[in-house]
Amino acid sequence: MTIDLVTIDDVTAAAQTIAGAVVRTPVLPAPWAPGLHLKPESLQPVGSFKLRGATNAVSRLSAEQRARGVVTHSSGNHGQALAYAARALGAPCVVVIPDTAPQIKIDAVRDTGAEILVVPPARRAEEARRLADERGLALIPPYDHRDIIAGQGTVGLEILDDLPDVDVVLVPVGGGGLASGVATAVKARKPGTAVFGVEPALAADARESLARGAVATWDVADLIRTSADGLRVPLSELTFAHLRARLDGIVTVTEAQIAAATALLVRRARLVVEPSGAVATAAFLFRRDELPPGTTVAVISGGNVDPTVLARAATA
Repeated sequence: MTIDLVTIDDVTAAAQTIAGAVVRTPVLPAPWAPGLHLKPESLQPVGSFKLRGATNAVSRLSAEQRARGVVTHSSGNHGQALAYAARALGAPCVVVIPDTAPQIKIDAVRDTGAEILVVPPARRAEEARRLADERGLALIPPYDHRDIIAGQGTVGLEILDDLPDVDVVLVPVGGGGLASGVATAVKARKPGTAVFGVEPALAADARESLARGAVATWDVADLIRTSADGLRVPLSELTFAHLRARLDGIVTVTEAQIAAATALLVRRARLVVEPSGAVATAAFLFRRDELPPGTTVAVISGGNVDPTVLARAATA
């Protein structure tokens, strides 16, 4: 089966679409880790990069589709982003959330005005499809969508604009939408820059997928072991095709390394960071021998963290 990949033209078009609706986050030096720069998507109004793809996807719907509304399934960040984008564009929004999601993320989605349905993790996609069929809603999944991938790719464009001599870009991998988009943008604009995905060792299904040459599906019971709740999802065939074609590799980090990186980012970078958002920094700090040398940007994908987790990080 041939899959039509997102192009650099799709990403640049998305950049024009979302301009003014999302924050153009900075690339910040990390003087406490020489050679490292940070791209803090945690500074978005909804606390994660997900606003980019959600805004692009909702904007590309017809006026009739927006009037009917949108639906998605999400552990929290994409749901909040879609609800935010839908509200801004006048579209009703329903979010199906797994009952394993942190309460802070569930509350944030509700506060953004979405209708919420909480279900067991294995039923999230099925329930979203059911609601789309029953109510005529536009289904906008968290990552298995070309407009979502194109929107997330704008992170890569901004990195290259702000740090043209970047040698390595590190991107968290859950469903693969962010890594697919960033790799698309970076490889098109600067092919010599390496793009590596980073995932928890306890949820390393993407690394296994690339090694096998086919999507590897892990049991939900295995994926939920990691503290990085935003990365507890499998690749889709669409994101797998992008990563296989455009990613230079994937490295994994342990739970202890994720916790240490989270604490360091809170204390030294003074950023609010969730464990999922800290994995790229953890790779630079603890897996550097597996990465190419040179100036490196670690994408901090989100900051929607449970207060108890943040408190532990601040005092670690």
